[in-house]
Amino acid sequence: MSKKESKDLMIDGKRLDGRNPDELRSISIKANVIKNAMGSAYIEWGMNKIVSAVYGPSEALPKHTGDSEKATIKCRYTMAPFSSLEEHGRPGMNRRAVEISKVTSEVFSNIVLLEKFPGNEIDIYIEVLQGDGGTRAAGITCAAVALAMSGIPIRDIPFAVSVGKIGRTLVLDMNKIEDNYSDADVPMAINPRNGELTLLQMDGILTGEELSRAIEMARHAGETISRIQRNAIGEQYGQIDA
Repeated sequence: MSKKESKDLMIDGKRLDGRNPDELRSISIKANVIKNAMGSAYIEWGMNKIVSAVYGPSEALPKHTGDSEKATIKCRYTMAPFSSLEEHGRPGMNRRAVEISKVTSEVFSNIVLLEKFPGNEIDIYIEVLQGDGGTRAAGITCAAVALAMSGIPIRDIPFAVSVGKIGRTLVLDMNKIEDNYSDADVPMAINPRNGELTLLQMDGILTGEELSRAIEMARHAGETISRIQRNAIGEQYGQIDA
């Protein structure tokens, strides 16, 4: 299938997995899954399976990487060698993993009260056990729950989701085949309290009007995603968000 054949990803207004253009895949999150982490979480988002763990604050090592006025967020996003056919037999971090690690650390630097921990570092690990498109968004969503469970003071619990374009149709939360053959992909991270965008990347081309609609689709989907995040946290304290 080529980019020219992206229209084949939609049949009678439905996607190949039966979803409507504005429909999320199923999402479930479990908090506190790793005993020795300060905070942790596991997410199943469609066929994605991802675990995240948070450690710290602790003294920055090596010391020259620290900031005397605030903490430093260090994020490591990796895909297990068995997570997908593309990753099979590929150990360590590739260029894509390095890039996702960097933008993810910026998302969380925006919401952690870094000034409370000068000279320290906070380590966030995101490990993709099984990947099926949208892993950076699912990883950020999962890590946000892990960070909330760590007790580190934060301003908000961000969520992330992608919006793509198939032919002339904007679609929410693309899976792997849609991601591979769509005409555009726009992953976003948003702070739900004020609607602030902390991540906006684009692969492909959207018009200004399409981008505005994509952001609105992501914010609307965030109402569901945020509720799932809060419920995962609330389950640890016997509280469920109605």
